[in-house]
Amino acid sequence: MKKYLPIWLIGLGATLAVIVIPVLIFWPKREPVRDNPQAHVLPTAIHTSHADIIQGPFNSPQEVTRNCLTCHVDTAAQVMKTTHWTWESQPFDVPWRDAPITIGKINQINNFCIGAQGNQKDCASCHPGYGWEEHAAYDFSNPENVDCLICHADTALYAKGDYGDPVEEVDLTAAAQSVHMPARENCGKCHFDGGGGNGVKHGDLDQSLIFPSAQLDVHMGEHDFQCTSCHTTEDHQILGRLIADNYSVNPEEQVACTNCHSTTLHKDERINTHVNAVACQTCHIPAMAVKNPTKVQWDWTTAGQDRLDDHYTFLKIKGSFVYEKNFRPDYTWFNGNLSYRYLLGDKIDPSQPTLINQPAGSIVDSQARIFPFKIHIARQPYDSINNHLLSPITAGEDGFWTHYDWDQAFRLAEPITGVEYSGHYGFTETHMYWPTTHMVQPKENALQCTDCHAAQGRLDWIALGYPGDPMEWGGRFASK
Repeated sequence: MKKYLPIWLIGLGATLAVIVIPVLIFWPKREPVRDNPQAHVLPTAIHTSHADIIQGPFNSPQEVTRNCLTCHVDTAAQVMKTTHWTWESQPFDVPWRDAPITIGKINQINNFCIGAQGNQKDCASCHPGYGWEEHAAYDFSNPENVDCLICHADTALYAKGDYGDPVEEVDLTAAAQSVHMPARENCGKCHFDGGGGNGVKHGDLDQSLIFPSAQLDVHMGEHDFQCTSCHTTEDHQILGRLIADNYSVNPEEQVACTNCHSTTLHKDERINTHVNAVACQTCHIPAMAVKNPTKVQWDWTTAGQDRLDDHYTFLKIKGSFVYEKNFRPDYTWFNGNLSYRYLLGDKIDPSQPTLINQPAGSIVDSQARIFPFKIHIARQPYDSINNHLLSPITAGEDGFWTHYDWDQAFRLAEPITGVEYSGHYGFTETHMYWPTTHMVQPKENALQCTDCHAAQGRLDWIALGYPGDPMEWGGRFASK
């Protein structure tokens, strides 16, 4: 006699099948861990030696460029479309201006050397072009002024001087014969030394990255990445944009850790859930300016004084400084864009610090992550009647660095910047955010739970919008 399953058991099995099978079919698949992120890094192109191709002699840097263009026909036109060349973005609609406006060094103020307009004698030494003239409008349309050597020549054979031109001692033929694919030394000539010296501006970029150890930067030290390994380039458009000089950046133009790494890379699922709220850099860049100090405060009020202080703490042409080394970053929400960027002529409230730039993002922004920053604090000049920041002429024959006369420096700048000067000035506090993305340390040095989830943890949960430490009030950390 055959035995049949009870009706209730058959019904239970059918019910479970109806529930379980769709769950198994539609359950989201976990992204596989990429075990070899190096596979996503493009190999550095092999460059043909130009030692026997280029003959010379060259009597001007423009002659070098003309020689380059005989083979690399489209190169200058490509460079001239980049913000490296134009110092200016496409027009943006911004909430604090009535009409669309471009944003870039051409119309910005920072709280380091303040402004580029009228100061091309020094500022243009980091522009990939030749032939800036004193306070004159620059011809951005001349391809022969494109400086190929600043990115491609051996840095031991080439250096720029006043107005973007090579220093007089440069042997242009030898420099041109040395050209190669850009290396860390080439990019670092401007980006390591920005703001007036090694490591001054960024805090995560300095000359220690030319030959770094793996402990300093695992990508450049252990794997010998060049800058272009991550900042990939097509038609001289370089991936990666800095918010200090922009307002809104297309995500496709950014460098992201997930270009090579999976968001489910960690074996511990609790860590993987943090990726929804915490940037990779927050845990993997636990300190800034690890080897060389970086400037964190700059006080222009003491500039012009005759003092014998150490040059790290005072320079007559620039004022007083405070440096820090191997220090903890500041943290705030960041979605890759800015909610504000100070532009020439913007009004300020001198009774409180002016934000030169403000990272966009909040706890309710699904695109934002808790991100590490260096915040640079300065005291810089402003018009005490019109209440806007002032950009003085510092470099050049009659600038502040020659006569130490602030009033004269502001009057010289007025017709160049187009910003009215009332004849009355003071000094006000400003803050500027610099995102931290380099000096990624080995995974063994990454932050641990108690670095953030502890009484003296490095995150200010209330300031970030949480009611307290999520570990204490029971909230899921990834929820925003």
